[in-house]
Amino acid sequence: MKLLHTSDWHVGRGIRGRSRADEHREVLAEIAGIATDERVDLVIVAGDLFDTASPTPTAERIVYQALRDLAATGAEVVVLAGNHDNPRRWGAIHRLLDGTNVHVVGDVVGPDDGGVLTFDALATRVAVLPFVSKRGIIRAQHLMERRADDHEVHYHERVRLLVQALTAGFDDTMVNILATHLTVADGAPTLGGGERPAHIFDYLVSPAIFPASCTYVALGHLHQPHELAAPCPTWYSGSPLHLDFGEVERDHKSVILVEAEPGLPAHVQPLALHGGRPLRTVRGNLADLQARADDLGDAHVRVVITDGQRAGLADEIREAFPNVVDVRVERDDVEDADRAETWDLEDFHRSPTELFAMYLDDTGQRDDDVLALFSELREAGLAPDQA
Repeated sequence: MKLLHTSDWHVGRGIRGRSRADEHREVLAEIAGIATDERVDLVIVAGDLFDTASPTPTAERIVYQALRDLAATGAEVVVLAGNHDNPRRWGAIHRLLDGTNVHVVGDVVGPDDGGVLTFDALATRVAVLPFVSKRGIIRAQHLMERRADDHEVHYHERVRLLVQALTAGFDDTMVNILATHLTVADGAPTLGGGERPAHIFDYLVSPAIFPASCTYVALGHLHQPHELAAPCPTWYSGSPLHLDFGEVERDHKSVILVEAEPGLPAHVQPLALHGGRPLRTVRGNLADLQARADDLGDAHVRVVITDGQRAGLADEIREAFPNVVDVRVERDDVEDADRAETWDLEDFHRSPTELFAMYLDDTGQRDDDVLALFSELREAGLAPDQA
């Protein structure tokens, strides 16, 4: 059985006010092409298909076309909700997908209620655990009565019990897959790029919660592809695009190809993705940066200027870097470059959510849960009265 693992598409996210819709179309078509070329039997999309709980019609068209393209390969396609997705939205289209090879799990449900999908023709079971909100586990009473480290332990234990319940029926007669959207840490540093732990509490779980009976654990939530030290093969596929300048600037993104048979170890192979445009940060005086401009290709560029702000600088930067999306002027009285003055060439196109994300980035408090809650509350405030 061949499995293709992808996650964290974040369709609808722009870059400093600029749309990345064409980049998302390109890279998602590339993923469907890989599924075709590799003749995969199963595709798992491990959450955060959308960047916001109320996506635009353009974002919806891109995601649904991508799912249609994946389904057209003949593979079974399993989709679960991440923290940026609206589980009720997935629930609303669930019935439309009945009878197709696209299977959506928006909410946490028991094994007999859709939490475990069985594909007899593939000799494969897939236990599905969508994003588990800490707001649903850590209630107000716990916040008032417990210390912060108690909250983390309480969250970890509840998630462990959910995993235990969903995987209780795993045995060596089938390929056993667990797909979930969680922050899992194995002692290595949490990789950057919109993936920092919450500013107040770190709601992490240990990879030890995944039982050895799992043939493979397909994770979503962190945006850099990497393997974790766990009792079974456990990977984050990462996002298919570089999503913000906080990410480690690697040469490529990836999907994960898994080959598995019942009772045997899985063979795991990351496959590089080439669609979309990279993000690059360049720093120096204007003359030095202008000499390097041709090396940046079509990358989205953040420029950090070290020789101060002056009249006409913005025009010179636009001319040298047509793809500039962010400019920072490093001031002499600030030692930390991350606290440099920031100004954007797309000032009038930023949404409130993007402005808030920039604020969190600049103050070192970036957290996807906080940003998603801000977006959700803003959208709720703009929505017509449902009473």
